[in-house]
Amino acid sequence: MSSSVPAAVSPTRQALRRVRRDRSARLGAWLVIGLIVIAALAPLLVRLAGQDAYTYNIGLLDPARGNAPSGTAGGVSGDHWFGVEPLTGRDLFSIVVLGLRTSLFIAAVCTVVTTVVGTLVGISAAYFGGWYDAIVSRLLDFLFGFPQLVFMIALGIIVPAGFPRWLLLILVISVFGWAGLARLIRNQARSLVTREFVEAARSVGSSGWHVITRELLPNLLGPVLVVATMAVPGYIGLEAALSFLGVGVPPPTPSLGRSISDSIVWVYTGTDPWFLFFPGAMLFLAVLGFTLLGDGIRDAFDVRLRRAT
Repeated sequence: MSSSVPAAVSPTRQALRRVRRDRSARLGAWLVIGLIVIAALAPLLVRLAGQDAYTYNIGLLDPARGNAPSGTAGGVSGDHWFGVEPLTGRDLFSIVVLGLRTSLFIAAVCTVVTTVVGTLVGISAAYFGGWYDAIVSRLLDFLFGFPQLVFMIALGIIVPAGFPRWLLLILVISVFGWAGLARLIRNQARSLVTREFVEAARSVGSSGWHVITRELLPNLLGPVLVVATMAVPGYIGLEAALSFLGVGVPPPTPSLGRSISDSIVWVYTGTDPWFLFFPGAMLFLAVLGFTLLGDGIRDAFDVRLRRAT
């Protein structure tokens, strides 16, 4: 005899259903998917365009205008879809799609590192408590009070040029990026460690690692997913800001932030305002896509912000 009682739907699955019904979140998801595809296929797209991001094309510049691109709209043509870079004549389409690849790679790695470290540190501090929790709390206070941006800029200047800058960015951003998630997870996990299911797991002799990964972590996946998604646009913007300030990935490696920095003088003088448009638009779409998706996930998992459906 079949049962007429409907199967229970987990809170995570319910939240994902709400995300799919959210128009803004769907738009953000499509933007994110599109940008990831562009970044993943960037080398292929550059080859299809018949260009690269490193070849100088001085003949495409106008010496009478300070070596700004010849032609209209920054030198846009059938060969150069986004025009060319002033002073060098490098293909701007190649610079933009490869710069997006750089930004997404650094942001993705930083998100994975900070999410894993922040989650484990936060849960373990709440679970073990005592002196370990006290040390973690003081460390978090130190990281929140430390002038992070100044430290990042200083490191970018004093670290030898032979050290890979993309790796330096990942290390520095990750060192400071896990603290916010760790504090959030610690505070939420403290309300779970005294619950019956945790006490039951302890009473049967389960190890601390088992309780953390099998009992506490599944109940904290919502906040972890929300913070991780919202962290990506922040890391994209931070990488662009550091490159804008000249302490990010060095040339000739394409970078959206450095291209935006280089375009300021051309926009200010009115010589080539199109130089800012394409790198700026790509950076805007990347931040917008992850922000819309993150907002949708946050609303779906947070019952206080849940919209009526």
